[in-house]
Amino acid sequence: MNTQPTNSNKPIILYRNPLSGHCHRVELMLSLLGLSYETVDLDMANGAHKAPDYLIKNAFGQVPAINDNGTLLSDSNAILVYLVQKYGADTNWLPKTPHAVAEVQRWLSVAAGEIVAGPCSARLVTVFGATLDHELAKQKAVSLFGIMEPMLGTRKFLTGDEITIADVSAYTYIAHAPEGGVSLEPYPNIRKWLSRIEAQPHFVGMKKTTVANAA
Repeated sequence: MNTQPTNSNKPIILYRNPLSGHCHRVELMLSLLGLSYETVDLDMANGAHKAPDYLIKNAFGQVPAINDNGTLLSDSNAILVYLVQKYGADTNWLPKTPHAVAEVQRWLSVAAGEIVAGPCSARLVTVFGATLDHELAKQKAVSLFGIMEPMLGTRKFLTGDEITIADVSAYTYIAHAPEGGVSLEPYPNIRKWLSRIEAQPHFVGMKKTTVANAA
């Protein structure tokens, strides 16, 4: 549990699977903002995320979800926006100008699209045994990284030279891409970008898994 207080002096409750990148991006944001939070690990193997008491928190039966002193919210990217709007409004986590906001939104869409279809799906196969097309997911990851690599050679972070929630949203599944069989060795700029995020005050990582066929 982080020890910095929220505005209400009550910890935010994060409902999660500790190996979920979607959940980790929320925990990472909570920590980067220095907020007090507690984690509740759901026994998803036994259907805890489909239980009636949890469906009140997230009708889709997915993780993550948060309870911020009675405010219930789900969807990892929506939670990131909420947290920075409520607790980091005087920071650059979510820029104010129309173009900058649009750039962040584009990467939130990439996180929900290409990142899910690529490195996330590849990792779902190796870590969780998902019945997805592993080779296709790895190909999509390589295609995505091929776009990101030259881009990150001209800027420090995804939307410019300051970190935003776009970087938090994209970080986890890319950092853990090797667990899905996708090597990061060919991408020095991506690795430098990951290192810049990991160098942020209060950074907290997600537990790594050992997978036999990971690169």
